[in-house]
This record gives sequence, C-alpha cells and structure tokens, in this order.
Amino acid sequence: MYQITGDRAAAQTGESMKQTLNISTGSRSEMKNITREVQRIIDSSGITDGFCMVFNPHTTAALTINEQADPDVVLDMLGHLDRQIPWHAGYAHAEGNSAAHIKASLFGGSLNVMVENGRLVLGTWQGIFFCEFDGPRQRKIYVKAVPDA
Repeated sequence: MYQITGDRAAAQTGESMKQTLNISTGSRSEMKNITREVQRIIDSSGITDGFCMVFNPHTTAALTINEQADPDVVLDMLGHLDRQIPWHAGYAHAEGNSAAHIKASLFGGSLNVMVENGRLVLGTWQGIFFCEFDGPRQRKIYVKAVPDA
C-alpha cells in the first residue's frame, strides 16, 4: 500500500532529509491516514527536534490534519464534500475532473508539523491524511525532515 524511497544519508549528518512516500489509492475519493508512514520517515531521519514538511505535487489530491480516532469523521467529510461539490455540475474544464481540483484547493497541498523528541507534534486525536479526489491512482508525496538549527 505504501512505499518509502529516498536518501537516508542525511540522517547520519544531522542535515535535512527528503523521502518519497508512494501511495496507491483505490477509489475516486478517499482519505488515507499516513501518520504512521510520516512518523517512520522521522524515525529514520534521526531528527530529534525540528519540523516535518509534507508536500503533495498533485492538483487533484490534498493533505490535511484531522481526527483519526473515529473513521466516521472521514466518511462525513467525504460525503459533505460530494454534496457541496458534485462530480457533474456543468464545469468548463474539459478533462471532467473539476470537482477534484476544487476539493484539492480547499484542503491544500502541504503541511508543516513540528517534531519534538523525535515524534510528530499532533493533538490527541489528530492524524495526517492524504486526500484522493480523482482516483484510483498511483500517487506520491514528499516528506522532508528538517532539524532545528
């Protein structure tokens, strides 16, 4: 489901390190919890304190931080988005995926998360989600761990 690739040499020098997280999505719209995978990248970086940037290079997918404890939150979010931004609504974009572009723009393409004592600083219920709005597809995101100066 997930594959992490990238240069791990930076972990030994105390410099920032970028890795790629490859993600397979299975439906048109879904939200995949990638918190564990991002934490694994932090673990392999050797960074104790700093921040983690998560970047999505796709225009029909997004990133968000939201509740991970109750999976119904994701279902509610996706259902509400589909009602508010329907797939077929007379959009001008010829490719036919304008709804996905709109949803992705509302969520955003990157996140910054603090790292303290080698752990992502997230609230009790929070998780990092990759949001697919034009799947199924093979996607990738970049995760960069940056130590404090």
